[in-house]
Amino acid sequence: MTKAILAAVATLALIGGAVALVTLRPHPAPTGAAANPTLTTTQVRKVDLSDTRMVAGTLGFGSAQPVKGTGAGVLTKLPAVGTKTARGKALFRVNDQPVVVLYGDTPLFRPIDKPGLTGGDVLELRHNLTALGYHSTAAHDGNVSDASLLAALKRWQKDLDLPGPGVLQPGQAVVLAAPGRVSAVTAQLGDPADGPVLSVSSTTKVVSVPMSPTDASALHTGLAATITLPDGKSVPGKITAIGQVVSSDDDQPKMTVFVTPSKAVTGFDTAPVQVRFTTITRKGVLAVPVGALVALREGGYAMQRPDGSLVAAGTGLFASGMVEVSGPDITEGMTVVTTP
Repeated sequence: MTKAILAAVATLALIGGAVALVTLRPHPAPTGAAANPTLTTTQVRKVDLSDTRMVAGTLGFGSAQPVKGTGAGVLTKLPAVGTKTARGKALFRVNDQPVVVLYGDTPLFRPIDKPGLTGGDVLELRHNLTALGYHSTAAHDGNVSDASLLAALKRWQKDLDLPGPGVLQPGQAVVLAAPGRVSAVTAQLGDPADGPVLSVSSTTKVVSVPMSPTDASALHTGLAATITLPDGKSVPGKITAIGQVVSSDDDQPKMTVFVTPSKAVTGFDTAPVQVRFTTITRKGVLAVPVGALVALREGGYAMQRPDGSLVAAGTGLFASGMVEVSGPDITEGMTVVTTP
């Protein structure tokens, strides 16, 4: 991915004509000096001024999680990339027997085959069977296997023609944290079933944006964004997560900002995109080109009238060559000197 480049862009709602974008001027000649017929002037205008950051990102399905097989035998059927996972459905096959998907946090690590087993794997199986329509009556907190759970397991296996009715072996199911899609298949047919098989990512498209911690400091979760796709179309989105600081290939600290589109993105599964964040918006403020500011020797800023006199100017938001100005003697429409 190319290095993200930040730029401040002003969104201006101008009343009247255009204003020039210029650079800061030195201290002017004293008041009363001969008029300079070549002076360049501009007017103080009321605008909506926004500090907007443009960054490069990558549209995809987020980070992929590896899936390993745990059973004996060889892989006899593998899914295609893009296949969506479904609870209770086969994800791949070992020795021509299905390995089905369950959802939860605890990998299957032992056979569930008799009453009296206690643990998170038991509770997880009970929740999955209930979600599939095979209910059981838990005599305890649900994390202890009993005859009701084993009967529900047997009914499910019988309906799906799964082997070993009433017994669930670790190699017969794979536990995923949430519904996902196959992002990569790392194994081949005939490989041992107890190694890496595939990777699964989210079904929701997300834009990953690498940024320096300094550049990301103005961002926060929930901040609105605009995503521009390779075909020029734009979709709205918002920041849903900001990752931890890590070292990059160039030894510079980086962090990843994740932006989730607010509407469906069609036509692209993975693609380079541009993301625009508006971090600050100041509506209806008085502004001039930066070149209209005069840096005073004693500190602070002023603006110069065409007659050479100065008017004190407080400054606010700087964005794309414009600056917000304020002061008791500054009014909309007043003419000031700027750089050509």
